[in-house]
Amino acid sequence: MPHSRYAELSKTAGTRIPFFSQAGTFDRLWPRINHNIEAVFDNGKFSHGASVAALERELAGYTGAPHVIGVNSGTDALVLLLRAAGLRPGDRVAVPAMSFVATASAVVLAGGRLVFTDVDPRTYAMTGESLAAVADRDVRFAMPVHLFCQMADMAAITAVAARHGLTVVEDSAEAIGMRQGGVHAGLHGAGGVLSFFPSKTLGALGDAGAVLTADPEIARRTAALRHHGRGGQTLGHFPGIANTTELSGVNSKMDDIQAAVLLAKLTRLEADIDRRAELAAAYAERLAHVPGIRCPEVVRDGPGDESVYYVYLVEAQRRDELAAFLAARGIGTETYYPRPLHLQPCFAELGHREGDFPHAEAACRRALALPLYPDLRVEQVEQVCAAIGEFYEGRCA
Repeated sequence: MPHSRYAELSKTAGTRIPFFSQAGTFDRLWPRINHNIEAVFDNGKFSHGASVAALERELAGYTGAPHVIGVNSGTDALVLLLRAAGLRPGDRVAVPAMSFVATASAVVLAGGRLVFTDVDPRTYAMTGESLAAVADRDVRFAMPVHLFCQMADMAAITAVAARHGLTVVEDSAEAIGMRQGGVHAGLHGAGGVLSFFPSKTLGALGDAGAVLTADPEIARRTAALRHHGRGGQTLGHFPGIANTTELSGVNSKMDDIQAAVLLAKLTRLEADIDRRAELAAAYAERLAHVPGIRCPEVVRDGPGDESVYYVYLVEAQRRDELAAFLAARGIGTETYYPRPLHLQPCFAELGHREGDFPHAEAACRRALALPLYPDLRVEQVEQVCAAIGEFYEGRCA
């Protein structure tokens, strides 16, 4: 797009462009959603019932996971997976320094101790090299995170983990539909998780999550932990002695209303993923030559590799000024993430300083997510790009 059109197109953006909306999606899917919700009411079981079981089966078919265990959030999924995979109090867990705080807080809540690693400046993920750098520090678990549009290099990470005897669990909360070598995110190690927070690629009306694993014992323990550690008839497809409490668990059952919504939206998942890719391509085309912007780079695109644009994340010079400029024009953005994990006050006791993980710190200073969701129109993408071009054309040397 020629620079001479930036200001003109930006001024035509009279309609607010939210960072995220699924109003149109719900309008289209409401008959199916309403049908599913009515079935929940007819069944009379609103938690851990037939709709949850149906969703678990559908997700198993989609991801290829032998076991899917629905829980009430992606955060709980991480906590329960870590415990089910054998985390003991005080065990050290390697975690990338760039992620949402839930990645690290889940380790703490499960009783582990954090060991941060730096990230790949292109994928924002833990690398085999960064894991190897900390693997000799009594680390017992590695928890790579798949962020924004692509997975961490799981071949390299699992190779390092095998050499050092580490258990790999994946924070694949954002990664539904992502695959590497034909294997879905979350199934390269002991297990992974999904989040169904409303803005996710597959989003509910509220919080919900799931654990994915090929290990039947991890599945059995997770299923018990989500229901106060109880075994038996309460676990459905994990039979045992009825109402026996074998573990100290929590109340993390998935609501059937959320499962009903997700079952309806799952029918549109592949179409939504394709739409996200189309919108990402529109951004890439229009932002390719804008000064001050670096577009995302998918680094693995071989046989069996599938990226999914959950977020369209650019790196921007004068990021915070750009975000304010766009907000003044009715365009929503999100900062992922304004402060790396090792510099968060809640982890101050670990003693990290600025400069410890330079790639994560640099990304947190520059990363900005632009609107990206199936309801977004290509002309709205053009308006966002026009406003970005106007900002840099008028304010950058």
